[in-house]
Amino acid sequence: MKVFCLGGAGNICREAVLDLVQYSSFHTITIGDYNAEAGREVVAWLNDPRVDFVQVDVRNHADTVSKMRGYDVVIDGTTITLNGLSTAAIAEAGCHGVNLNGFGEEDAAGPIFEQHGRTCLPGFGMTPGVTQMMAMHAANQLDEVDEVRVSHGSYRPIAFSKSITETTTYEYDPALPGRVVYEYGEFIQVPPFSRPRDIELPQPYGTAVQYIIPHAETKTLAKALAHKNVKLIEVRGTWPPQNMQLVKALYDYGILRNDLIQVNGAAVGIMDCISEYLYNSPEGRETQLYGYALHIEVTGTKEGKRIQHIITHTHPLSDGSVEGWEKLRAYTRNVGIPMAIAATMIANGAVKKTGIVTPEEAFEPQAIFAELEKRNILIHEEIIQIG
Repeated sequence: MKVFCLGGAGNICREAVLDLVQYSSFHTITIGDYNAEAGREVVAWLNDPRVDFVQVDVRNHADTVSKMRGYDVVIDGTTITLNGLSTAAIAEAGCHGVNLNGFGEEDAAGPIFEQHGRTCLPGFGMTPGVTQMMAMHAANQLDEVDEVRVSHGSYRPIAFSKSITETTTYEYDPALPGRVVYEYGEFIQVPPFSRPRDIELPQPYGTAVQYIIPHAETKTLAKALAHKNVKLIEVRGTWPPQNMQLVKALYDYGILRNDLIQVNGAAVGIMDCISEYLYNSPEGRETQLYGYALHIEVTGTKEGKRIQHIITHTHPLSDGSVEGWEKLRAYTRNVGIPMAIAATMIANGAVKKTGIVTPEEAFEPQAIFAELEKRNILIHEEIIQIG
């Protein structure tokens, strides 16, 4: 089997490639990236005869398709704004595909995946991805589901890469139409920083105020749990406190609108200027605490009793006590590893449905949890009877 790792030289995707080297049976693992220097650096770092590199520009559709043909699956580490282009290329090349974002840019290519009998799994990292597995694990134990609250803490610098900077500004864009909650059969649009709620994440992260964010789980869980009569689905998230403080100030002052300003006679977006500054400054590329934390609350009834499931996850600390999880890698490995697991399972025939497939349709939660445990990423569950 062969896997093509699009954007494989990026900080997150290279961790997915490492996982493929360590755990998968692919006989060819190709790094495909626009940055040739970084791509060859990853090949040298991995030092495995199965790994090679090809330079690819996803904006060149025909060339990208030609380089992907013959591969079984493509893991797509490109940015949100490129996911439409990348998914179209993966579909035409006749490969399975999995990416990290799942914001809907992939949907247009669904019929092509179906024609080729291939699967496209949008959004399988920690969140979205593992979060749906955790929510479904709890929901499967209930007769009816009343409320699902998905929360996560993403502890990383605000601008350690261009794609992460883009994600930050995207999620709090005031004009974004996809920031919704699900209530009694309807998707309700909410503005940034809506519905603050204290969420207690596992240590060392602790309790922080979280706000509604635009993530795929709201819509995919509404579909998956319709037969359980789910009434409320909310998805929240947080970054390190200094990141949240900055983004809130940018929102309050209208800077997230990215209005055009004149700089030396040229029209540029004000948020684009700030993003460029952050990407090139220590304040934007460093933080005190690194890692990831998930917190899922699912409340419903079982045999007439009201039950709440609280599911969290933990991973090796970023303090250097566990090799390979130091600082930023405690974050990037959390995101990249689930994508690698999903790609391996798809290539091995674990997903039977073709076209655009949600995480809930693709996998049984316990199968994902078992793979994560092999990597020392652990799922914890508390079950509480209410009243």
